Amino acid sequence: MISISKPVWGLLAVATFIVTLHLLSPILMPFLIAAVFAYMGDPLADRLEARGMARTMAVVTVFVVLTLLTVLLMLVTVPLLIEQIQLLIERIYDGVAWLQQTGLPRLRHYLDLPEQKKPMEAARDALSEHWDSAGGILLYIWGKVSGSSMALLTWVANVTLVPVVTFYLLRDWDVLMAAIRNLLPRSVEARTVEIAKQCDEILGAFARGQLLVMLALAVVYTVGLWIVGLELALVLGLLAGLASIVPYLGVIIGISAAGLAAFFQFDSLWPMVGVAAVFGVGQALESMVLTPMLVGEKIGLHPVVVIFAILAGGQLFGFVGILLALPVAAVIKVMINHLHDYYKHSELYDDKSDAAELGADK
Repeated sequence: MISISKPVWGLLAVATFIVTLHLLSPILMPFLIAAVFAYMGDPLADRLEARGMARTMAVVTVFVVLTLLTVLLMLVTVPLLIEQIQLLIERIYDGVAWLQQTGLPRLRHYLDLPEQKKPMEAARDALSEHWDSAGGILLYIWGKVSGSSMALLTWVANVTLVPVVTFYLLRDWDVLMAAIRNLLPRSVEARTVEIAKQCDEILGAFARGQLLVMLALAVVYTVGLWIVGLELALVLGLLAGLASIVPYLGVIIGISAAGLAAFFQFDSLWPMVGVAAVFGVGQALESMVLTPMLVGEKIGLHPVVVIFAILAGGQLFGFVGILLALPVAAVIKVMINHLHDYYKHSELYDDKSDAAELGADK
């Protein structure tokens, strides 16, 4: 019988997990979102359970409260967002019209370029020249529409599945954790549990802190842009706040989009200066107040690590990879810390026998 060492077993387990994750990634999204919600709601359920409430009742209480808060938030924000999105579409249309009627003619005049057909005329001429392939185009468009309908049905199914899976995971979270712990080899159980606790501490603090930072920045940006007088203050403020999960991305997206919106809404340059001031104040608050107070330096997830983890996760596994990026980064950080401590206490780092031999040679 072939004997396989423990490190080989570990590598095989990791490889199997990665391959399985890649194969199942198209259906994992609702389960991962539900796991994130269950992970965030478990401390609340544990506190209620510690006060004498049954686990199922504690989970129901947490689930109902979070659901009511979500519905209330949607009832307040969704109508405003719809109005803002309609206004955004109008602004985009105005921007395209300005580009066709004013921007491109000025650019052609400045660069001394020959006059060209208008885009609509060029599109009409191209369609008349290639009328024979119009049937193929219609079939292609129909295929896209059908695919979009199926994607919509899949999205509705996933949205319906998330709360159901969240409830059952939240109810049985402690049981699942205990079962996983009992499956660990006894020789590594204590160290694995310690590493898991450290990962949980880092990830939990980072997730809670980063969500609060994103919410605070969304409020700051929205209020600031509203004071400037920007009509799209709400949608652009929320967009910049959500994008702040990636360091500096929220500022880049927000100041670009808000500056462009201010350019088309106002005739003066001062509102654009006000937009820059709003995002400058928000960035200063994030770096000097919000992040140190809500996230803290003890978390240790460097901004470069966060950016690389999110981009790498999205590249390898799509949206599922983005959801798993920060948990995996937290686990890797803890593992590197343990490897660092092991290395510093190993003979490879401080081999006194080799040092003694070198001293004797001298």
